[in-house]
Amino acid sequence: MQATDPALIERVRDRVVTRILRLPRAANRYQIIRAVRIPMRDGAELIADRYVPITSDPAHTVLIRSPYGRGYPFPHFYAAPLATRGFHVIVQSVRGTYGSAGAFEPAVNEAADGLDTVAWLRQQPWFTGRLATIGSSYLGMTQWALMQDPPPELAAAVVLAAPHDLSAAWATGSFALADRLSYADGVAHEGERIGLSKRARNLVKRRGVDKFASMMPLSAVGRAALGPDAPLFESWLTHPDRTDNFWEPQRFDDALNRCRVPVLLINGWQDLFLDQTLEQYRRLRERGVEVALTIGPWVHARMLRKGASTFVPEALDWLTSHVAGTAEMRRRTPVRIFVIGHGWVDLSDWPPVLPHRVFSLQPGGGLGDVAPPAGAQPSSFAFDPAHPTPTIGGPLLEGGGYRDDTALATRSDVVCFDGEPLTRDLYVIGEPLFELTHSADNVHVDVFVRMSEVAANGQSTNVSEGFRRFSLDSPRRRARVDIKLHAIAHRFQAGSRIRIIVAGGSHPRFARNPGTGEPVATAERLVPATHYVHHGAGGTSQLLLPATDGPPFG
Repeated sequence: MQATDPALIERVRDRVVTRILRLPRAANRYQIIRAVRIPMRDGAELIADRYVPITSDPAHTVLIRSPYGRGYPFPHFYAAPLATRGFHVIVQSVRGTYGSAGAFEPAVNEAADGLDTVAWLRQQPWFTGRLATIGSSYLGMTQWALMQDPPPELAAAVVLAAPHDLSAAWATGSFALADRLSYADGVAHEGERIGLSKRARNLVKRRGVDKFASMMPLSAVGRAALGPDAPLFESWLTHPDRTDNFWEPQRFDDALNRCRVPVLLINGWQDLFLDQTLEQYRRLRERGVEVALTIGPWVHARMLRKGASTFVPEALDWLTSHVAGTAEMRRRTPVRIFVIGHGWVDLSDWPPVLPHRVFSLQPGGGLGDVAPPAGAQPSSFAFDPAHPTPTIGGPLLEGGGYRDDTALATRSDVVCFDGEPLTRDLYVIGEPLFELTHSADNVHVDVFVRMSEVAANGQSTNVSEGFRRFSLDSPRRRARVDIKLHAIAHRFQAGSRIRIIVAGGSHPRFARNPGTGEPVATAERLVPATHYVHHGAGGTSQLLLPATDGPPFG
């Protein structure tokens, strides 16, 4: 294999990216050795491209393991910026993708194949014995797989918007339908080139997800949308028990107990893996591992386009400091967050310690800081699984984010509670908690709660949400249900109002509840439910916000 210089267009691209991302000036040139074959313990060979820095200084190695090919965006945002600043970079296609041997089974082979790749690195004369990893989404999950049994050479990691546990598809009690259907479809067509045919297929997929997700039984969705590639989707769908052995090869929880290297975590407020990123931060922090956290105003599918100018310089700074040791880290605090409506701020930890503001749900659709009358009657709404409440924005794999959700409040299958216009700004930073006193005429129910900001002109925009599936002891019996909403850092502007929407579902983000207690994969009968949100002596419902009238930072 022969090293080749980047083509002219690649060199121009590298200079443009350096300017756009506001990176330090390149320290050296680099060459590329393509299609390097790396042997695994079972004889399979995985294909990688090696970016070789042209420098007389020791060049440490950064490993990127991906199922999405070795082309765009990895050379642009990871390989070239690192290689031109003195790092060897290995961009490897994981098993069963883009020329690498074997079959691609999401997550299943990543721990063993990652260790085998490091074993190969040890044999290379150019390997210095210091290694780092970097990557987003699945590329981040491969890092957690490696950190379950961290090799001694591993010196640092940069993990962007990545899960460590795929069983979280069932974390709410319902199935994360839209995300898993989109991902299974992506796996089925991953080998396609980015061309007109794939772009056209993606357009059809985005427009058709509601149609597919509404089929019954739900197991038919995979067959209709994915054809011969349906078994992957069906395997997730038919294993609702997160303790089932089925999930063991797809869970890298042990990495959070064993990792000792400095880890930089990056995510966005509207990302579907934000909850897992915050768990990763908390658990590493509790163990005394050096960990930093950056959260921006991003969604999963557009993180590279929208967030690269923030996280690429941060990643380069992290690796230069912790792996190369050639510069002091510029980061001032462990936590850096973007407060929506305010901007970037530094914090000493997450979450910050803030007082809780309590907003009680009032009969008639109000939301205030006084308790409702003791004799207040409950609010009610009816959820019909044949015509489920639709998903509008939120933390989705595709098509989510901040959206105008004004229409959601006008639906007959929700109840809406609006606060008075705020007299001053309200900063909410942390995890909101919704304490609901609830009953229903069907024991098999879901509850979806959304908090939105209503501007002075009446337009509503989603801020945070939570969801739970549960079974009641008996029809119409009141029960207390605590629902954690997704973590936020949000400035509600003076003059705006806080809105709470309570519904019986959010489809197709979550598989609708058939109302029968049957497994969602095979249920064909649908039974509606009437929900009651209680306000009076029988139990109140309220929103707890970690909040302050002014910014809780300098």
